[in-house]
Amino acid sequence: MRKEVLGQCPVCNSSLYVAKLKCSNCHTTIEGEFQLCKFSRLSKENKDFVDVFIKNRGNIKEIERELGISYPTVRSKLEAVIEALGHKPSPVATEGRKEVLEKLSRGEITADEAVKLLKE
Repeated sequence: MRKEVLGQCPVCNSSLYVAKLKCSNCHTTIEGEFQLCKFSRLSKENKDFVDVFIKNRGNIKEIERELGISYPTVRSKLEAVIEALGHKPSPVATEGRKEVLEKLSRGEITADEAVKLLKE
């Protein structure tokens, strides 16, 4: 049974690279320094979520149903994957939709700013 390639060092948490590749058919071996794709950096939990997300074509209702989690939890998991892949988190994910609406009701932001934040 083959194990999945680790994306991060279990000792210091730095990125790993592949040093050797071997063909399962003819047993040719290639040695060098090969970079892993950014998806290898995802935790098992994040990879499992991405699998469900893709299987359900991003349909949040279906993801909620399959995983038995709420909409905010789906959004939170998606934001965790986005950040783990090296992308900037959404301002709405950081502050939350509720916070944006509270700021609007307190007059701290304009309606246009709130709409912009909620669309991101």
